Order: sequence, then C-alpha cells, then structure tokens
Amino acid sequence: MRDTTRPDEAISTAPHPAPLVRDAAPADLAAVQAIYGHHVLTGLGSFEETSPPLDELEKRYRAVVDLGLPYLVAVLDGKVVGYAYAGAFRPRPAYRNTVENSVYVAPGMEGRGVGRALLATLVERCTAAGRRQMIAVIGGGYDNAASASLHAALGFKECALLRAVGWKFGRWVDVLMMQRPLGPGADSPPER
Repeated sequence: MRDTTRPDEAISTAPHPAPLVRDAAPADLAAVQAIYGHHVLTGLGSFEETSPPLDELEKRYRAVVDLGLPYLVAVLDGKVVGYAYAGAFRPRPAYRNTVENSVYVAPGMEGRGVGRALLATLVERCTAAGRRQMIAVIGGGYDNAASASLHAALGFKECALLRAVGWKFGRWVDVLMMQRPLGPGADSPPER
C-alpha cells in the first residue's frame, strides 16, 4: 500500500469523537447524494461517471430497504458524514445469503473512524439478519488502499483481483474483491 499523505499535511493524533451510526431515512438522501457525487466525480471507488440525481438514489435506497437490508448513515455534530449499505450480491436466488457492501465517507472525514464504524455496524446487522457472506467490490483495486485496508481490518480477505475491467478518467481500472464470512459462514446450511 502506498502512503497518500502529502508532506504539507499535518497528521493529527488528537482523538476524534465516534460517529453515531443509525438507519438512514429519506431525509438523509440529499447528504448521501452529495457524498456519493463527490466520489463519482473524483474517485475510482464507483464506476459511475456521472452523479445520479436524487430520485435515482431514492430508488436505490428503497430497493435496499425493501429487501430488508441495512442502509446506514454516520452522523457527527448533527451532520451526515458517511453512509453504507448492503445490497444483493447477485439477483439469482442461490445468492440470497450473500450481500455486497458499499461504504462512502464525506470528503475531509477520512481517518476519523467513520468508515470503520459504518462497516462494522453493517457486518453486525447483516450477520443478525442471517446473511452468510459479505463481498466488497473495491473499485480502483490496490490503488484504493484506504478501502482495502478498512476491509482487511474488519476481517475481509482478498479473493480476486480483476485487472483492467473498468475505464474511467482515461485509464484502465482494476477491481479488488474481498470476502468475509458472516456468522457461521459456510459451516452450516442457511436457514432460508
């Protein structure tokens, strides 16, 4: 992994308050749109090339909630500073016990435990819901070191590197896939 700290950046050692992680509500989606839009337009974590409008994010939110899966926001000082959700990994019925996670942190909130709090809560909630596997599909591959490190810290293991499967910002982009068992994982049959 590479160090992305610029020499002119001071590294703060002061502790930051822990974010409050809660279920997202429709009223949070404008903040979610702003966070996601930033990542779409500036990063490789999403392979979208234009930021989706609010009504599209509302549909996506509703699809996750209607599946009974968690859609979470992290709040600091009354402001949404990150969000995460679990969606269906694939649409076929045999995949019903496996979820794919998405975690996005607001610009300027990196390194404050927001992503960790969101992902830890997402893992906990999906485990409680009886899901057995969680997949991280990390756009940017190893260049997205922050996401790869976050997932590894919470027990995800690399399972695939898909080379040059995306084209964004005038270059080929890799996808790193990481996986984590939930609850008993593959040690017993699922309940559903």
